[in-house]
Amino acid sequence: MAVIAAGAVLSAGALAPAQAATVATPTITAKGGFVMNNGTGKSLYTKAADTRLSTGSTTKIMTARVVLAQPNLNLDAKVTVQKAYSDYIVDNNWASSARLIVGDKVTVRQLLYGLMLPSGCDAAYALADKFGTGSTRAARVKSFIGKMNTTAKNLGLKNTHFDSFDGIGHGANYSTPRDLTKLASSAMKYSTFRTVVKTKSTKQKVTTKNGGYRYMEWKNTNPLLGTYSGAIGVKTGSGPEAKYCLVFAATRNSKTIIGTVLASSSVDNRTVDAKKLLDYGFKK
Repeated sequence: MAVIAAGAVLSAGALAPAQAATVATPTITAKGGFVMNNGTGKSLYTKAADTRLSTGSTTKIMTARVVLAQPNLNLDAKVTVQKAYSDYIVDNNWASSARLIVGDKVTVRQLLYGLMLPSGCDAAYALADKFGTGSTRAARVKSFIGKMNTTAKNLGLKNTHFDSFDGIGHGANYSTPRDLTKLASSAMKYSTFRTVVKTKSTKQKVTTKNGGYRYMEWKNTNPLLGTYSGAIGVKTGSGPEAKYCLVFAATRNSKTIIGTVLASSSVDNRTVDAKKLLDYGFKK
């Protein structure tokens, strides 16, 4: 009997690790979600992963991606802030802003911080105006949005389309959890992008119209930075149609998990959803 008991103990012990390895699939409030291993590209979680949804300011990931892919990009090139950029914020019901001041000269690098941290629609406009081509601002903006769509096509994002440079769409600005995750993974290959999106806050010295200087302070809207171990980005988004979105990434023990939640029901639920999916991704 002692031998049988010992065998039973051994059997139970052998089974325990297998039981512990079963990871429950999380439930999220977001309409859509997707998570993958950034190193292998392996899909780890899907929920309506290929359903087209409004993206809100997660659109700005593509804005940054297009800028960073420009040939001979000079991140220290200066851009003069135009009145059109600040008027745009007002015209769009005080859209999220980097609070750029007309006449100031800011660098492309600083515009990227203003774009990705406080989610500045004025910074997005400035970048579209700078990197689009054409003799008028409208033509340059149209050209830039064209570059966004060409990039989406080149990256194989079949369910993605942009009609704005910042996510304030006009009826045809959409993507999917899978496509946005793939876009973010592509953007994270740029060291400048990685540096910017993991920054919790920054203080930038800019040149004023009169040749003096002022400091611009921007805080990152991403709630995972500093609250989730290993968080390295990426971008929040929200809007009447988009609800609450978050493209997220974290690295632990050389393993990077990247994913997206779209159309979550609240700011808090968006964060909870993202943390659940990251936890799940690291256990898979």
